[in-house]
Formats: sequence, structure tokens, C-alpha cells
Amino acid sequence: MKRKNLFKTLLILAILLWSFWKLYPTVRLQTLSPEEIDRLKLEGKYDKLEANAIKRGLDLQGGIYLVLEVDLPQLAVDLAKNKDDLFYQIIEECRAELKKNPDAEFLDVLRRKFQEWKIPLNRYFGTRLDSDEDILKQLDQEASDAIERSLQILRNRVDQFGVSEPNIQKRGSRRIIVELPGIQDIERAKDLIGKTALLEFRMLIDPDVATDVLRRIDEVVRRKRGGEKDTALAETAKSGEAQKDTTGEEVVTAEDLFGKTVTEQDTGKAAADTTALDVDREFFAEHPFLSLLRDFRSQGGEIAVPDRNRYAVEKILSDPDVQKVIPPDAEFLWSAKPIPYRDDYYWQLYLVKKEPELTGKYLTDADVQIGSGASFQSAGKPIVAFQFNSEGARILARVTAANINKRMAIVLDRHVYSAPVIRSKIPRGSGIIEGIDDMKEAQEIAIVLRAGALPAPVKIIEERTVGPSLGADSIRKGTQSAVIGLVVVILFMIFYYRLSGIIADIALLMNLIIIMAVLAGFHFTLTLPGVAGIILTIGMAVDANVLIFERIREELRAGKTVRAAIDTGYARAFSAILDANVTTLITAVVLYQFGTGPIRGFALTLSIGILTSMFTALVVTRVIFDYLTTRFALKKLSI
Repeated sequence: MKRKNLFKTLLILAILLWSFWKLYPTVRLQTLSPEEIDRLKLEGKYDKLEANAIKRGLDLQGGIYLVLEVDLPQLAVDLAKNKDDLFYQIIEECRAELKKNPDAEFLDVLRRKFQEWKIPLNRYFGTRLDSDEDILKQLDQEASDAIERSLQILRNRVDQFGVSEPNIQKRGSRRIIVELPGIQDIERAKDLIGKTALLEFRMLIDPDVATDVLRRIDEVVRRKRGGEKDTALAETAKSGEAQKDTTGEEVVTAEDLFGKTVTEQDTGKAAADTTALDVDREFFAEHPFLSLLRDFRSQGGEIAVPDRNRYAVEKILSDPDVQKVIPPDAEFLWSAKPIPYRDDYYWQLYLVKKEPELTGKYLTDADVQIGSGASFQSAGKPIVAFQFNSEGARILARVTAANINKRMAIVLDRHVYSAPVIRSKIPRGSGIIEGIDDMKEAQEIAIVLRAGALPAPVKIIEERTVGPSLGADSIRKGTQSAVIGLVVVILFMIFYYRLSGIIADIALLMNLIIIMAVLAGFHFTLTLPGVAGIILTIGMAVDANVLIFERIREELRAGKTVRAAIDTGYARAFSAILDANVTTLITAVVLYQFGTGPIRGFALTLSIGILTSMFTALVVTRVIFDYLTTRFALKKLSI
């Protein structure tokens, strides 16, 4: 018996020492002054201390909560082998229905739309031998893979971004929940998560062809405006009724171009900044589209668009009649950033091939460097250097060898970062992305390229920001609840069971210490529902002792000695304690397995509390009773 108690005593002491060791960083972190925090940060010790402390969830320390939706219609477009106007119309109808009914399954909607049009799916997907069911199974598998890959890629990005204990999980068939505790730069986090990171290398359309396309777009716009609008504009100019800017000069507005009032909602900017177009009034009357553009070729630049004209150009390019004169294998893309020129900012406009020559799926590495003086555009500025695998290197070598003295655009998420002229064959499969303003942006681009491109675009459909004040309030109220519950339970046990109640309270306090140590030691995250689980554990922890004490009372009333009553009480109460805790543990495990974030936080602390409370109730209290009965030879037990 003594040897068995010695082992139990050593085990209890070892667990207590481990618990204090694991809780030290948390206690230390809570007691640091602002000056000490600054000193530890300078010494590089603060991050290590914070990493070993108890992790707090989004609801306790603030941060950002996002709901992302994977664009499955776009994934279907990417998977389609044949595409025509009818196909795009069906996809747009699917988008419209999903917008009306967000809970609808995309593949069900897609099947129904094809049935309404009486078109077999194999017209656009799979082969002619594939049935609709076979194709839907393939699409379902691709959609599931896209969601899982998106989950993994988002986890990789968030890990590299440096978020502590993020929560990223799937919800439904096409949505992903992202919780980022402690994030301060929320906009940067949203940009990082939402970026598709689709790296493409596309050839620019021949300049003569691009010039002809621009001319034909101008003819379409002039024809759509009609003679009456041109005459009215000319009459307005003659009568002196034209709108004037602050300098007194006549200006042309977007209303003149589109024949309607353009509001801030249309442009996304202040109306005063966007409705006044930067054009020559007389040239505008003859060439309403070409007047919106600028030719910087003489300065080594591109066809560019003043910032004030961008909305008008985008609206014109999206017109269905204008789309008909753009070659079917080409599309217009904007530069990633505007360029300053004289007293204004200009967006570069590129006509590029729709089909890329090479994509980022062959990428093996990407890192940030500082550009050398070899390139004026990147000298002294951050660049992202990337490297392809052997297959990507072969493709790049073949493409560059076949397009000497032509231009190839480096496109990231449908924005052109640079469009260098191919001077020679590139055999080693490496390159750089220029046109980046600052180091932060370069680091984000490198992160998303290394983590991989999302298989389909994602959009943020819900965003909630939890401020630190709410977190502090949650912590304060949760702490108050736990302390009040703990004090009430301690007082009740002392009042009802006296000395035995004090023993149960010692076990209860040790139980709480072990729970917090396990949270810190295994880097679990403590959430507000987790605090609720701990509060529930406080009440449940003494439940086992209540069963044991009542059995001991019965044995004492039956005339047994203190030692015999204790032995019999623990033996007979064990089965009831085990049954109750195992059933509760099973429930907690099920909640953790199938629940969402808040429910899992509750289930986690409840599970830990069940296991630790069984240890403290059955082992710790028994060792104390054995010590008292052996050391003092008790004839009567205070219970």
C-alpha cells in the first residue's frame, strides 16, 4: 500500500510541476508591463513567450471572421472543353439563381438549366460518350477537390502570414469559414486570403491588330451615341451651357457619354472625381472612345487611360456590341497599378490573348528580392523572383524561342504587372515580377505564389470584425463567472462535507490548474464557449466526490471503520463515476467531431475537464485520505 501511494504521490507531483511549467508563460505574459514587453520584443524573446502561452480565440482577443464562397460557376467555365455564347448564358443564369437562393447546390442548378435548354452536358464537358450522370459525377469530384485544395491553400497562406491559431473550416458545399484571432491589419489579411494567385504568361496581341480593334470600338461607340446626341453636344458647346470645372474651362462628363446621370454608386468613387472626363471636347465629339485614351509610346509607355476616364472605358468595354468587335481569342486587361505621369495617374490597358502560354501551376519557388540597376522599372524596388519546375522551364523556353521581339504579359489575378519584350530564349525557367510598390505587397505576392493558386476564385460574402474591447469584456465576464462558480462550489463542499469537502476543493483547484496547463501545453485555443466548458467542469468535478462521500457516509453508518468505509466508498462509487463520465465524454467527442468552431471550443475544454476531474477525484483525493488515515490513525472522519 505504501509503495502504491508513493507512486501516486510522485505522479501527482510530476503533473503539478509540469502544469506550473506550462502555465508560467501565460502568467508571465499577463503580468508584463508595457516597458517589459518592449524590452522582450527587442531581445527577440516576446514571440517565444507568446507562443507558449494559452492561445485565445477570436471571441477573446479580437480579430476577423470571414465567410468565403468558392466560385463554382467559374470552375465549371475553366473545366469546359467547348465554350460558346449559349454556354456563357447558361452559366450566368446559374449565377443569378445561386444569388437568389444561396443555399442551392450549384450542380443541381446546372443540371436543371441544361435540361431547360434541352442540351446534353457532353456538348461542353467530357466526351460524346459520357452521359449527364457521368459528367455530373466528374464535376462533383472536381468541385469537392477544389474546396479541399482551397482549404489547404488558405491554411498555407495563413500560416505564412503569421496568424496564431487560425480556424479554417468548410461549411456547406461551397463555403469556407476563416477566423483570424489577433489580426490588426485586417485589409491586408483580406487581400491575402481573397487573392486567387493565378499567375499567367500571355502574349500581347500584335500592335497593329490592337490599334484596329480600338478604332472599331470607337466606331461602335460613335454609332450607338447617334447623331442626335452628337448634335446636342455640339449645340451645348455653342450655347455656352457646357459644364465648367473650377478653372472655368468646359468639361465633358460621363453623362454626356452615356446619356444618363452617373452617380457615386456607379463609379465607386466620389462623383466629382469621376463624372468629369479628361478629354478634348472637339475630339470627343468625333471619337468618343479614342478621346478617353492616351498614347505614351513616344515616352516608352503604353496606351494609357487617365484615372478619371477608367470607369467610362470599363463600361464601354463591357458593352455586348463592343465585345463583338474584340477578337474572340483576346481580351483587355488593366495594369496592376496606375503610373504617375506629370500631374495625373494613368492606367495601362493591354490587349492580350485569352489563353495563357504558361500558368503558375509549374511554379516551385517564389521569393522577394531587390531589383538591380539592369532594369529602370525595378531598380532599387522590391521584385518577386520565381522558378519553374523542369516541365514549366521547357514550356517557357519553347514559348520565348518562338516569340523573339514580341511582348509577353506577366498576369497575376487578371492584372498585368509587366509586359517585357522577349529578347532571347529563356532556358532556365526563372523570371521576375516587377511593378510592385512596397515590400509588404511583394511579400504577399510571394506568399500566395508559394502556397499555390486557388483552383477557383473565392469571394468574401460575410465579414465580422471583433474588436479587442469586446474580447476584454468577454474575458472579464467569463472570469467573473468562473470565479463565482468556483467560490460557490468550494463553500458548498466545505459547508456540507466539512474536512472531506476541503479535500474535494483541493482536488478541484488542481483540476483547474491541469486543464489550463493542457490548453497551454498542447497549444489548444481557449474560446468563450471553452470558458463555458470550464465553468461546467467546475460543477461536474465535485460530482464524483459527492458520489464517493455519500457511499462513505453509508458505510460509516453501517458501523465500518474509517479506513474500511473509505476503501468501500471508492470501490462501490467507481462504476457509477466511470459510467457518467464516459457517456459525457462520448457526447463531447461527438460535439467536437461534428460541431463548428464555438461548439468545438466548448467540447474541447469539457473533454479535458472530464479526464482531469476523474484523475483528481479518484486519485488525488484518495491519496490525501490514505495519508490522513495512515499518518493520524483517524477514528472518526469529518464528512
